Amino acid sequence: MRKYFGTDGIRRIANTELTPDLVFRVAKAGAYILSKENLHTPTILIGRDTRLSGTLIESAMTAGFLSYGAHVKNLGVIPTPAVAYLTKKYKADASVVISASHNTFEFNGVKYFSNKGMKIPDSLEEEIEELIDSDKLSTLTAVGDKIGIAENREDLINDYADFIVGIFHDKISKNTRENFRVLIDTANGATYKIADKIFSRLGIEHDIINNEPNGININDNCGSTHLDMLKNKVKNGNYSLGIAYDGDGDRCLAVDNNGEEIDGDIMLAIVSKYLKEIGKLNKDTLVATVMSNLGLSKFSKENNLNFKQTKVGDRYVLEEMLKEGYSLGGEQSGHIIFLDYNPTGDGIMTSLMLIQIILEKNKSVSELASIISIYPQVLVNAKVNQDKKMDYLNDSEILEKIDTLEKEFSGNGRVLIRPSGTEPVIRVMIEGENQEFITKKAEELANLIEKKLN
Repeated sequence: MRKYFGTDGIRRIANTELTPDLVFRVAKAGAYILSKENLHTPTILIGRDTRLSGTLIESAMTAGFLSYGAHVKNLGVIPTPAVAYLTKKYKADASVVISASHNTFEFNGVKYFSNKGMKIPDSLEEEIEELIDSDKLSTLTAVGDKIGIAENREDLINDYADFIVGIFHDKISKNTRENFRVLIDTANGATYKIADKIFSRLGIEHDIINNEPNGININDNCGSTHLDMLKNKVKNGNYSLGIAYDGDGDRCLAVDNNGEEIDGDIMLAIVSKYLKEIGKLNKDTLVATVMSNLGLSKFSKENNLNFKQTKVGDRYVLEEMLKEGYSLGGEQSGHIIFLDYNPTGDGIMTSLMLIQIILEKNKSVSELASIISIYPQVLVNAKVNQDKKMDYLNDSEILEKIDTLEKEFSGNGRVLIRPSGTEPVIRVMIEGENQEFITKKAEELANLIEKKLN
């Protein structure tokens, strides 16, 4: 198991686990690994969300880059996809997002992006890890006129706004209609200003909630992980659509006009059908993870779409898309990648694509969502001995229980067993048509796993 990097960069409690000293070393090591082939002085972009610890981590990160000899452009509070876009546009050698995404404010994190605006692969994270604690790190120190220079470039977020508006302006303005109103929840996070600017420029009638960050209220009972407030306000306020972003703006979930949740799987169904109709779904293929709902697989089959599944994590979705030339992929959590435009999930882009389809089809989002049937899904964590997490693969009693259950479903349900990458836990996920039945079976299977693997 890796010491620092998890499934989405480094994520820890700020200033006690994610200390300035560690961040300094992560920066110095990352600058070297990501630019060692360069014959020029590297330039690295840094963006962050609204967490209280953001400027602390940013300062340590900047110091580490400058100490190595890299130049830094500090972008300030900015969504993750905007950093990815600007990295490519300005041909930076790398970039970093300081964020713990949907976690509460006391956490913070570090996510590296390559010069192509993509999250770096596991192999590069492992190289950075090796260097962080090595003696070599102290030799990577710039002296004299080789020390890096930092500059504040918070103005560059306007380039991202221009980019997004340019994609959607024509179709949205052409199909705009009266009484179409959107409520946006920015989670007191990185989209709290830029979402309003973009929606205003596109002429979409909207209101915004949870757009007053104070450093500690990011994701606090709001945003894409806490939809209750948005659901109530959409339903009671007679809005056409509710949109919720997460803390760093790379995810989006929605709420329909009846206050019902539209998750990432439903959005992928709506968008893939639309893109196929207009000839913009490469190879008629949709990419998702093994955690996607069985309903998405069945929807794909019914609509003659190729359906590819990857390991959990948007980086694995992207890897599959890049390898095979696919244009659309994503996760149930609302992390959706439109590779024709940007190589990372983009909450604002996802919400605007949904709005474009609603307006163009002249339908409500609940009507659009009816094209897919979502199966009830239950997730239960089985606490196991850390060293025995993979032993279920060789346990005949556990495997027999899984096999019996899957035969019982006859294709209308499934069982997914996934050991956690960070905790002494095995996640038991069961889907099926009957909520009570699958809940009971998930708990039975989790209990058996706990009994056998402790």
